[in-house]
Amino acid sequence: MTQTPRLWLIDSARTLALLGMAAFHLVFDLQMFGFVPPGTAVSGFFYYHARIVAGSFLFLAGMGLWLAHGQGIRWPAFWRRWGKIAAAAALVSLATRIAMPDFWIFFGILHSIAVASLLGLVFLRLPGLVNLALGLAVVWAAWPLPPLLEWQAPALRFLGLTTLPTYTMDFEPLVPWFGPFLAGMGIARLIAPVLPRLAQISPEGLGWLAWPGRHSLAVYLIHQPVLISLVWLAAQILR
Repeated sequence: MTQTPRLWLIDSARTLALLGMAAFHLVFDLQMFGFVPPGTAVSGFFYYHARIVAGSFLFLAGMGLWLAHGQGIRWPAFWRRWGKIAAAAALVSLATRIAMPDFWIFFGILHSIAVASLLGLVFLRLPGLVNLALGLAVVWAAWPLPPLLEWQAPALRFLGLTTLPTYTMDFEPLVPWFGPFLAGMGIARLIAPVLPRLAQISPEGLGWLAWPGRHSLAVYLIHQPVLISLVWLAAQILR
């Protein structure tokens, strides 16, 4: 089994996704402290911004799964990475359950990536175009399936097949968010023939751009407490 070397392009793309997420969370924090009008973070530009950023994370996670294990599953490495994501997801759930029990995160983006990573193992051997098509199908299914199936049981909300409103700070159910993950797996397999060339791309002086992407889980966990602390401090100073 061979491991694909880290790609500057993909790590840098993760960095850009992290910047997009930080921008959204900053707007959300500004809204929470009254610096911007209520609803700003969930309407207009930022409504689509949040979904593009979430889709980017899941797409890149799907690419990462195939790049790491598409040539053969390296079980110790897989379980180490998966364990970190699952532990981080549990930490987010615990922290938000304590801080905001009415809107706690029970299936946010980390939970979605953890479950998608397990499901993705089943699809590793499929052709790239098949995974890409399946990913698009899962995204499309988010419109007709929930009103058709109406799986309203609270324990099944993570599937995304309910029509009931879900009150939580972050919610990425499998339908449609497993779709970008599968699409990422498909694209990674399709570009496999040019991976050696892509691995050589590392613009001089821009290595720093890939660093946050290589430590995306840590950056994800740290950035929001830092942002909300800074906004809180600004609120104390300016008011």
